[in-house]
Amino acid sequence: MSAREQTDALVIGSGFGGAIAAYHLAAGGARVVVLERGPWLSADEFQHDFRLGTSSTRAFEFVVGDGMSVLSGNCVGGGSVVYFAAMPRAPRFVFERRGGINRRMWPKAIDRDALDPWYDRVAEALPITPSDWNTASYAGGLWGAACAAAGHTANPLPSAIDEELCTNCNWMMAGCRFDAKRSLLLNYLPAAQAHGARIRPLHEVQKITRLDDGSYRVHYDIVDEADYRVHPDTGTIDAKIVVVAAGAAATPVILQRSEADLGPMPHGVGRYFSGNGERLNTAVLDDDRVRALLGLEGQPGPAFQANQIGKGPTVATWDYLDGSRPEYERYSLEQLYFPPGLGTILAQVPDAKGPSWFGREKKELLKKWQSWMTIFTMSEDDNEGVFGPPPETGNSDRISQQMLGLGTLAYDPTPNTLHGWELSDASVRAILEHDGLARVMPWTNDVVGAYTVHPLASCRIGDDPATSALDDRHELRGHPGIFVTDSSAVPGALTVNPAFTVAALAERAMPGLVKALKDRGVSVAYGAPSPDGETAGRRGSAAFAAALGA
Repeated sequence: MSAREQTDALVIGSGFGGAIAAYHLAAGGARVVVLERGPWLSADEFQHDFRLGTSSTRAFEFVVGDGMSVLSGNCVGGGSVVYFAAMPRAPRFVFERRGGINRRMWPKAIDRDALDPWYDRVAEALPITPSDWNTASYAGGLWGAACAAAGHTANPLPSAIDEELCTNCNWMMAGCRFDAKRSLLLNYLPAAQAHGARIRPLHEVQKITRLDDGSYRVHYDIVDEADYRVHPDTGTIDAKIVVVAAGAAATPVILQRSEADLGPMPHGVGRYFSGNGERLNTAVLDDDRVRALLGLEGQPGPAFQANQIGKGPTVATWDYLDGSRPEYERYSLEQLYFPPGLGTILAQVPDAKGPSWFGREKKELLKKWQSWMTIFTMSEDDNEGVFGPPPETGNSDRISQQMLGLGTLAYDPTPNTLHGWELSDASVRAILEHDGLARVMPWTNDVVGAYTVHPLASCRIGDDPATSALDDRHELRGHPGIFVTDSSAVPGALTVNPAFTVAALAERAMPGLVKALKDRGVSVAYGAPSPDGETAGRRGSAAFAAALGA
């Protein structure tokens, strides 16, 4: 049976862009419904394994495209449930990037100074805390020591982790069962619920149509909780405004599928996709060299074998994030733990005499997996990704019960992107092969092409209608009342982990969304305090709104 209902604001997706919108609109007095295509999992449902049907396959989506594959969250809380909670701010030079269009990619209204108050807002809400060497993982400490030995600086990463609750189990990518990782399940989403927002898991939006009065109708399918290929029912919800926050691999597909009903989409919908310039290298460490580097001579037992212990990335070198360097030659290098599965498949054998990613030599390499170190590059790519015609439903053709799908994204790296990867690979080798500490090889692109866990820019903000789908208020050009607030709105690669910037941009967009609802006759206000309420008494909603000119 098809259901139909009405609300003031319909939010598609419950990651950073969706959760922040849901909270502010509901706290301001609007009726809000959130549709999330994935399940709703709580801490006691996050499991420490990667078997089919456990939290890792239920909460993830891995979409294989042509030249680019995307790993993203698929659950209530979106990417915040499965991210590693590293939360640096974007460097200042990012906002001045020109990219392949050879003119400023970001709107003139946004630079680092303009975004800093919104970063502060998110930092308060999660909260985000500085890290130090006492909370860095063992692998992070080793990466820092390797950087220092090779003449480079290293920095502990700011994070959204409660160190008192963290057990250093390194299963946070499958969801934190200890609630140490400050996902959206612990702040914006419960706060939105407290103000009346209704969150609907296992609801996959297919398209948006326009009603005669200028409002919108959102069409969705109900998703079976075990087999995501099965859709037992459908429904629609009518809304004054629609906030699309389904993620950079899904938002453009929903809008493409809606074009037949809504009319032409801006040129930028489904174009200019960025994989955040991401690249991975695996280093196979020499235990004796590790022992010497860390001053462990005379200590019993192995010096490392700690690849799986800790909490994702905790240390990075930002020596290459120098704004005076040429574009495409700026990147960060982070120590990272990538769990068994995709990581062990794509890791290559350094100095292989035969095949580098399978065969006898690879089998021997896998025996040493505890002595690996993975280094994660985030560089500047050329926004070369383009989405083809949308599939019949969803954003991919699902080929398994959960997680795996074939998408329409095509990505052919330009010489600029390849140049950045080549330089960053050389930097990783120079640091980790210094004094024989390790042997290093980048992950293979032969299996699934390039890959990203931070998809961006497929429906980006900007000043130029020819190259940006959204204006600087995140409203879809030519379709008033439809807003996009997720990672697809970010104009291009950030050279650092993007979650903090995605969230800051979403916070910045909220006054405009509130105004759009007011203009449509909804009694709603902007200025709710931080959802955790820690400073509600010190910094009230009116003061915050006034400080930002909202």
